[in-house]
Amino acid sequence: MDLLRSNLSRVRIPEPTNRIYKQECCLSFDSPRSEGGLFVDMNTFLAFGKDHVAWNYEKTGNPVYLHIKQTKKLVSDDRPLKKPTLLAIGIDGGFENNEPEYEETHNIVILPSYVTLTFPSVELPEKVRLAVDAILMAEGAERKEQVAAWTADKKQKSTYAMDLQQIGNVVVPPSCWKCAKCDKTDNLWLNLTDGMILCGRKNWDGTGGNNHAFEHYKETGYPLAVKLGTITSDLEAADVFSYPEDESVIDPHLAEHLAYFGIDFSSLQKTEMTTAERELDQNTNFDWNRIQESGQDVEPIFGPGYTGLVNLGNSCYMAATMQVVFSTQSFFRRYYMNQSLKMAFETAPADPTVDLDMQLTKLAHGLLSGKYSLPASERDGTATPSVKDAKQEGIPPRMFKAVIAASHPEFSTMRQQDALEFFLHFLDQVERSNAAKPELDPSSSFKFGVEDRILCSSGRVAYNKRLDYILSLNIPLHEATNKELEAFNKIKSEKMSEGKDVSNDEIVRPRVPLEACLANFAAPEEIPNFYSSALKSKTTALKTSGLTSFPDYLVLHMRKFVMEAGWVPKKLDVYIDVPDIIDISHMCSKGLQPGEELLPEAAPEVEAESSQPIADEAIVAQLASMGFNQLHCQKAAINTSNAGVEEAMNWLLSHMDDPDIDAPISHGAKGAETSIDQSAVDTLVSFGFQEEIARMALKASGCDIEKATDWIFNNPNAYAAASTMDADTSSNSTPTPVDAGLPDGGGRYRLFGIVSHIGTSTQFGHYVAHILKDGRWVIFNDDKVGASINPPKDMGYLYFFERINS
Repeated sequence: MDLLRSNLSRVRIPEPTNRIYKQECCLSFDSPRSEGGLFVDMNTFLAFGKDHVAWNYEKTGNPVYLHIKQTKKLVSDDRPLKKPTLLAIGIDGGFENNEPEYEETHNIVILPSYVTLTFPSVELPEKVRLAVDAILMAEGAERKEQVAAWTADKKQKSTYAMDLQQIGNVVVPPSCWKCAKCDKTDNLWLNLTDGMILCGRKNWDGTGGNNHAFEHYKETGYPLAVKLGTITSDLEAADVFSYPEDESVIDPHLAEHLAYFGIDFSSLQKTEMTTAERELDQNTNFDWNRIQESGQDVEPIFGPGYTGLVNLGNSCYMAATMQVVFSTQSFFRRYYMNQSLKMAFETAPADPTVDLDMQLTKLAHGLLSGKYSLPASERDGTATPSVKDAKQEGIPPRMFKAVIAASHPEFSTMRQQDALEFFLHFLDQVERSNAAKPELDPSSSFKFGVEDRILCSSGRVAYNKRLDYILSLNIPLHEATNKELEAFNKIKSEKMSEGKDVSNDEIVRPRVPLEACLANFAAPEEIPNFYSSALKSKTTALKTSGLTSFPDYLVLHMRKFVMEAGWVPKKLDVYIDVPDIIDISHMCSKGLQPGEELLPEAAPEVEAESSQPIADEAIVAQLASMGFNQLHCQKAAINTSNAGVEEAMNWLLSHMDDPDIDAPISHGAKGAETSIDQSAVDTLVSFGFQEEIARMALKASGCDIEKATDWIFNNPNAYAAASTMDADTSSNSTPTPVDAGLPDGGGRYRLFGIVSHIGTSTQFGHYVAHILKDGRWVIFNDDKVGASINPPKDMGYLYFFERINS
């Protein structure tokens, strides 16, 4: 006790705004249920497992910790099961969810000698007792971040809160609340106009209230209510609902509105879930594991490299992608083999939960060490009935998701996302975090150079280079190889004309070889309205593409999502025949060939003139015939670079509400200076374009990134101009090729990973990964890991190949 008193200066009582971690170690996936429990630093409120708490003491000198240990309660197997009386799960009278119960114990531990004092105890200093009580009562930061993310859109200030009229002389007691119209004592809402306490809405599963609060709004029109039990000193966390706006909102005057009814919010404690928390719980309890290899008895696999990832609620896109990424040698070496958890922690900032390098190392060790890849019963210390019945709990990547999504508004939500978009965002963040030591950057193993050769009708050529991480392939359905497809389409048309549906057993899906998709990528493509500096006029050019380097890992993206008749997005129901080994050596770009003549550099005036937007009249006429405004049609054609009616229609439908949609088309004054946004320049540079070219393109396109990209492709002579500028700036310097320093080798690759998508849209459905490990295919379906019996090689969305070194 004297030792504790001598260290009281290192103990803090947490404020409502402090982030308190008490559910998971910052450096590992240890939790209070782990063998050694969890140690909460009573100065920083960061949590550490038993193997890592000493590292924190060495780094910070903080000696006092709250030790939290949860032990599973033993339940008799022969206890009688209660007969359910309600159509609900996990509540009195409903079906039992069989979730295990845990007993929690607390101790004060003082390092470095691990002196242990029991809590609670009246002998402990008051400061320590208050600090522990505050930690235990507070919402864990892990849970707070997850709930904040689940509240998909940020809550807005309610317009009804600004001049809310409050009436009556009601004084609300601090506890013992009950609905004024029934006997409900939970899920109660306080109307902020008249002080009526009424129960909430009835849920789909029979839980909740009896709709009395909502009925009161319909009778009176009083707009705002706050959920009792969610009001604490952290007023922002209170659940305020606006009935006319039909959503959870922020009441900036909530303290005043509560004070009107005699409520002292600083003394209240949280006893109820908010609406967002309840939605989160319902979502994460959904059994995603039913979506697996249909009808197959998958044998679970445990051990190093076979650790599942818990679904945090629509996080399967991240889980599937990260399982494949950490199956590559580049990420394995960078964040596991060559970097220990202690090394990462020593170089991390004061708060390791916000450091990408630390959280990637934590995730790598969690996935690859095998420490957490154990049957759930074995982790609990109980016997496993059989191997086939065993399952693992997996690890929850909460801290990693919070860090990687911090710079992206969509990935910060709990909505389903596109696995491709996440993969590209992830690699971009990894590259940025390794900018100081690019030789350590594992993302470069996916990067390769692409060269576009543009042949003008004058016979002259231009070459443009860019960098990419993925090869995105169109699917040429006309290259389908199954002969029975034509007969099926005929039968389908006949049945549809008769008003009949085709049964699942009758459906014949197109089967397209991967070779046809690759050939389609390399095939010549016409570029209309191409400005030729040789002809000094617009013409039609031919573009062909090839690779300037072959990456260590090649990722193929199948463009399965298209627009069907009526401009409705549709997922192609198609099989892709993907061989285990491919050879793309023939796709290597040859560069400038003997006898080829480059397009001359265009004069600045001509370049500026050529960049002036001109709408394709054929596209405008087709859109106008559908009833759209002529000016709107012209803008749609211009903003899609006259790519076609479908592209223009998509742009028009998504920009109908733009504030400047009716503004005249501005061609700009010749020679006028345009302010260039540096963030736009950085975005184009991240696409692989040179900075000088990015500035030229943004200047010519009015700082529109999409139009700037099209401008670069349609003005290949810009590269020559940029090279000239570089030469004028430094006559002694040699321009560095855009693809310099990239990994390169042969063009033969072996398939090792597949990310497949179940559903009709990238924004819905489920993602699953299949990975070739130790000579066999393994399915990674969130926290379920098992031997794959029939990997869906022909149904992939993303295909991952590794180069075969000779």
